[in-house]
Amino acid sequence: MAIICMARQVAAKGDEISAEVAKLLNYKFITRKDIEAKIVELGFPKEKLHKYDEVKPGFFASLAKDRDEYLDYLQTAILESASDGNVVLIGRGASYVLSDLPNMLSFRFVADQQTRLERLEEEFSFTEKQAQARIDESDNNRRGFHKSFFNADGEDPAHYHLVVNSGKLDIKSAAALIVSIVEANVTPDLEEQGKKKVAEMLLAQKLVNFLVFEHNITVNFLRALVIDKKIVLQGIADSSAIVEKAVVLAQKAYPDYKVESAISVVQDFKTYK
Repeated sequence: MAIICMARQVAAKGDEISAEVAKLLNYKFITRKDIEAKIVELGFPKEKLHKYDEVKPGFFASLAKDRDEYLDYLQTAILESASDGNVVLIGRGASYVLSDLPNMLSFRFVADQQTRLERLEEEFSFTEKQAQARIDESDNNRRGFHKSFFNADGEDPAHYHLVVNSGKLDIKSAAALIVSIVEANVTPDLEEQGKKKVAEMLLAQKLVNFLVFEHNITVNFLRALVIDKKIVLQGIADSSAIVEKAVVLAQKAYPDYKVESAISVVQDFKTYK
C-alpha cells in the first residue's frame, strides 16, 4: 500500500511520467480532474473552484471563509484517495497533506527553461512569448498555492525524495527510476503503519468537516488529531461554550474514542469572512 505523490513544473512531463509509473506498478493514477471532481462531490461549489484549485488565491479570496472550506475539502479528497492504497497522486500539495505517512514517497519533475518553452510551443503552437507567459503564470500560481495553503516552498528540493529532470531523462527512464526507488524503500511494515495512519488522518478530517459543515462550529483553524483511541481538538475559539459544544458533538459522533480539547480560547478573536 504505497502512496506516491508527484509535483511538477508545467511542461516537465509530470503527468506523463506519473501515468507511466502507475502503469508499471499497477497503481491507480489520481489525476487533477479526479481530485477536482471529488472536491465538488464532497460539497465545495464548482463555481468557486477556480479561485483556489492549484492557483494563487487573490487577496480577498485568501481571506474568505471559502478558502478554509476549500482546504478542508481538498484534504478530505486527498486522504480518501490515499486510503485506498497503491495510488499515484499528482499536484494539489498531496505530499504536504500526506507528509506524516511512512509509506509515502514524493517526487518532483523539472526541466530546463528552453526545453519547457519548446514543449509548449510544439504542443499548443505557442509563440516563444506565449510559452514564456504560460510558464510564468503557472510557476507563480503554484508558488502561491503552496505558500497560501501549506506555508511551504513547493520548489524546495529537500521536501522530496527525488527531483527528476525530464529534460535529461525520457519518460520511460524517469518512470523506471521512480519504480525502483518505490520497490526498494516501501516495506510491508511501512505499508501497515501507513494504512493505520491514513485511516486516523481521514477520521480526524471527517470529524472536522462534521463539526464545521454540519454543525457550524466556529472554531478557527480547527484541526483534530487521532492518537490510538484518543481524539484531540485544536484551534482557536472566542468562548468556552463553543469549545464545550465541539467536544460534546465529537464525543457523540465517536463514542469509542476519548475526546479532549486543546482549543485555545481567545476573547474577541475574529477572522475575515
